[in-house]
Amino acid sequence: MPKRGYHHGNLRQALIEAALELIEARGPMGFTLSEAAKQAGVTPAAVYRHFEGREDLIAEAALQGYEIFADLMEYAYEKGQPSALAAFSATGRAYLAFARKYPGHYIAMFESGISVNRTPELAAIAQRANGVLEKAATDLSQHIPEDKRPPASMFSAHIWAMSHGVVELFARNSPGRASPFPPEDLLETGIGIYLRGLGLINPDA
Repeated sequence: MPKRGYHHGNLRQALIEAALELIEARGPMGFTLSEAAKQAGVTPAAVYRHFEGREDLIAEAALQGYEIFADLMEYAYEKGQPSALAAFSATGRAYLAFARKYPGHYIAMFESGISVNRTPELAAIAQRANGVLEKAATDLSQHIPEDKRPPASMFSAHIWAMSHGVVELFARNSPGRASPFPPEDLLETGIGIYLRGLGLINPDA
């Protein structure tokens, strides 16, 4: 593979981009730091000027992924306003869109085993992304009587889990997991069933 090359002072980002390509192709544990260095066109020793090890490199890729993810979630939420339902639905679709457009980042974030509490910066940006979905859930559930209203954190966790499941099973070209329905439709109908159960949309909607 030809050397990638990089601008002076931007070796750190070149290594992250090399790692993202390798993560997407082989998985988070399917490459070495030496391979990431070769992909970026530098010597293995150069990697250690910026990263202590492979996990440190993957964590930085995850951090950048969460920054993109949080921005997309916030954009989707704002675009759906002033309708609470539209804003909430848009955040679910944004999750699916992110996983498709940024597979390397998605894997680094959710499949690498890197804890979001690895660094304060990673924890903060992950919470920012989750906070958008919680805010959308809070807006949407305001009409549910308080004694019957699920906590926003639980509400958003259910939708996050549903979105993640659709991505993992049907939106990542998993062998043997082809669905007769588009992932977008699976997610939309799944969210619709959930919201009907809470009485947030009409049964015939």
